[in-house]
Amino acid sequence: MRPKFAPLSNYKTPHDMNIEQIYTGCLAQGAYYIESNGEAAIIDPLREVQPYIDMANERDAKIKYIFETHFHADFVSGHVDLSKKTGAPIVFGPTGMETGYEMIVAEDGQEFDLGNAKVRLIHTPGHTTESSCYVLIDETGKETALFSGDTLFIGDVGRPDLAQKVIAELTQDKLASMLFDSLRNKIMPLSNDLIVYPGHGAGSACGKNMSDETSDTLGNQKLTNYALNPELNREEFKKAILDGLTPPPGYFPHNVLMNIGGYEAIDEVIKNGMTPLEVSTFETIAAETGAKILDTRSAEDFQNGHVPNSLNIGIDGSFANWVGVVFQDVKQPLLIVADPGREEEVVTRLARIGFDNAKGVLKGGMEAWQNAGKTFNKVNSVRPEELAKIENANILDVRKESEHLSEHVLGSVNAPLDYYADQLSKIDPEKTYYVHCAGGYRSMIFVSLLQSLGYKNLINVSGGFSEMKDLGKFEVSDYICPTTML
Repeated sequence: MRPKFAPLSNYKTPHDMNIEQIYTGCLAQGAYYIESNGEAAIIDPLREVQPYIDMANERDAKIKYIFETHFHADFVSGHVDLSKKTGAPIVFGPTGMETGYEMIVAEDGQEFDLGNAKVRLIHTPGHTTESSCYVLIDETGKETALFSGDTLFIGDVGRPDLAQKVIAELTQDKLASMLFDSLRNKIMPLSNDLIVYPGHGAGSACGKNMSDETSDTLGNQKLTNYALNPELNREEFKKAILDGLTPPPGYFPHNVLMNIGGYEAIDEVIKNGMTPLEVSTFETIAAETGAKILDTRSAEDFQNGHVPNSLNIGIDGSFANWVGVVFQDVKQPLLIVADPGREEEVVTRLARIGFDNAKGVLKGGMEAWQNAGKTFNKVNSVRPEELAKIENANILDVRKESEHLSEHVLGSVNAPLDYYADQLSKIDPEKTYYVHCAGGYRSMIFVSLLQSLGYKNLINVSGGFSEMKDLGKFEVSDYICPTTML
């Protein structure tokens, strides 16, 4: 999914100011472009930085600052490459962390001139110790926007358990207490008409119950966001934000370290990852190097024929998140099967989360493999109406635990894809299982994973739980509103 560049319509900017949100759906991540009187700043850029440079050039603006809200865990930021290409300094909030690049370590309250505007850093530790927000002050001196990073989301706040994966003594309890102070003392005193522009929206693993909305007034968040309830004392606040947390994806600590230490230029990563490989070479590398085969086509195409032992994670879905969940180790060598013409998109989206070790793509795709007479596998599949006729079917629900608890087919076993390695004890290799998720995307990932491990009796339920429920022939539990989306 490519980033979407969109003007922020709920704040009427002065004539010389331009603010745009660059939202990337597969990461549920918001980066921001701010411009005033020919000077621009980028907040939390994605790793592929050329679009920001092009945007500034088209407006005859110079990128003056790169503002980072924290050392990100869920994606590799573009701060290092963007700084090298533009000369703009990288700005972080207060931190003692030694990085592999030069940066400005700003003080709490420090202001930066940007054309006729100013940007003020507010240190808001809690999600991480260096977490900071940025307040935009327009040419009239009015505070207009709050770029809140992972401190404050729409409907939620940043989870306080990620930094402990990198620094053990930073327990989630300590960080939650820091977050309580940051919200009460730094954020809540700000004006109600301030517009909040967060670092993430629904679907990100950096919070547990975020809204689909990607901006809101701070005043409305004070009324509706449970974490900003002024009646909560410190202990009640900590209990509320820690409840429902599940272990984060295994690749998160690797991304943090890349964002701290630096990384290879994305141009080289994409060039290497897009190397076209003939069928014979592709097969040899797969057999001799330990590289995993990642098939990024649709679940339906994968079902109808795929390279043996390949794993299906479709590019048209929450691709980056599931790559990180499935492989975890960002250094894992990968061989790619992609729809023709989408190879660069695949390699770029892998690089966004630090998977830089793609060895190349199958030249000609799956068609070339089949034309070469190579063996290929298929996945058995059933429609919900067929499954409904099977008595005593073993049904595996691979949705998140929170989804299953909210509503599920009675008698089904929950085996969340998020923690697939822990689910193997639930599966008897001699029995047949019917695997479903919400719509069919995750269930095919799960089936392909277990096929690669030698499980032969897994059948994918196309259409997933949504169609099973709509069919009206399955007994479904009463709906319970989930308190977490993790």
